[in-house]
Amino acid sequence: MIDRNDIFETLNMIREERLDIRTVTMGISLWDCGGDSADRVAERIYDKITSRARDLVKVCATIEKEYGIPIINKRVSVTPIALAAGALDRDGMIKVAKALDRAAHELGINFIGGYGALVQKGFSNGSRELIASIPEALADTERVCSSVNVASTKAGINMDAVAEMGRVILRTAELTHKKGAIGCAKLVVFANAPEDNPFMAGAFHGVGEAETVINVGVSGPGVVASAIRRAGDVDLTEIAETIKRTAFKITRMGQLVAEEASRRLNVPFGIVDLSLAPTPAVGDSVAEILENIGLEKCGGCGTTAALAMLNDAVKKGGVMASSHVGGLSGAFIPVSEDAGMIAAASCGALTLAKLEAMTAVCSVGLDMIAIPGDTTAETISGVIADEMAIGMVNSKTTAVRLIPFGKPGDMVTFGGLLGEAPVIELPRYSPSRMIHRGGRIPAPIQSLKN
Repeated sequence: MIDRNDIFETLNMIREERLDIRTVTMGISLWDCGGDSADRVAERIYDKITSRARDLVKVCATIEKEYGIPIINKRVSVTPIALAAGALDRDGMIKVAKALDRAAHELGINFIGGYGALVQKGFSNGSRELIASIPEALADTERVCSSVNVASTKAGINMDAVAEMGRVILRTAELTHKKGAIGCAKLVVFANAPEDNPFMAGAFHGVGEAETVINVGVSGPGVVASAIRRAGDVDLTEIAETIKRTAFKITRMGQLVAEEASRRLNVPFGIVDLSLAPTPAVGDSVAEILENIGLEKCGGCGTTAALAMLNDAVKKGGVMASSHVGGLSGAFIPVSEDAGMIAAASCGALTLAKLEAMTAVCSVGLDMIAIPGDTTAETISGVIADEMAIGMVNSKTTAVRLIPFGKPGDMVTFGGLLGEAPVIELPRYSPSRMIHRGGRIPAPIQSLKN
């Protein structure tokens, strides 16, 4: 039986505490769209995406209206293009990127993910061509997102790919410089990338996925922060219990939306990603949650411990609320997309070193961080390598999304959910000799589990 108080509580979460469904993402397989002609491949991909997802936006709008639940983003993820269009050269890959962008505009979705490659153990011909095309592809499109998986616990770290991605990020920043290096905000480098992630820029439709699926990403940092404030002066065990109970309620709403979208679109339900995804709006911040737990400022001593507790409690509460939990699921710490993180980075409380420590216990990694525009490709690769090592050794997903632009102290503005970020200074000592060695960092001993 539905309790009246639960209904009123959920309505208050939506109205006062910014509870929403952050994204409904349709995953679409492109395995049957291959061919030797770039024009033909691009046409097949465009036709399949626009056919399968033609009712996505309309159905989401209907669910919003009927249930009163805001659905902020409607998105599509596809089979990694390096696999689906592996016979194409660099120019052909760019044609496919433009076809993806046209499809996104036609459907009215905000982003389409999957312009990427899986190279944790080595390069295929298709992955080399796709990676070479990324800077121009992101500069010439508006809604295409790209991801490259360069490491995994089972394979180790492909340091040749890490070196190449440092150069790709710099080139992407150069080609989109007039727009605040916005291309880099649509490019993420992964270790242990999940195949069912509904969030951008890292979403893609994995090789083991069904033909078409619906994945839903929930949110609700503001709801968790309010619940902790209401709990008052209790110990950390009770704070963890409060977070668990709140995460359960948030995830139940995501499960409802996922099931409804799946039924109405006649597409299988994939997963609910129960990550706490912040926005630049005041009151919708993961940093604020950490400060409500008792930190003077996010980034200070105790931040990593508080974040570890938050991430664990969110997963424990959410996993009981959905039949299928997946994606990233936990707490995001994107600097530019979180008002509290922006403030902490701006005052110097949140440094790159502290952010790297936090990534060992959060859902993703070094996310949406502006760095000086004159940073070398080798230094960027060094940052990537460090983050990939955390993911590899800890058997977790980690990622890097860096935006080289401006100089330390500047503020880079992207607008919308991407927000703004202060440019964070990096260590001045170069890892270039290590990066230029190339090769692979072997998988850790804990990968041998058979």
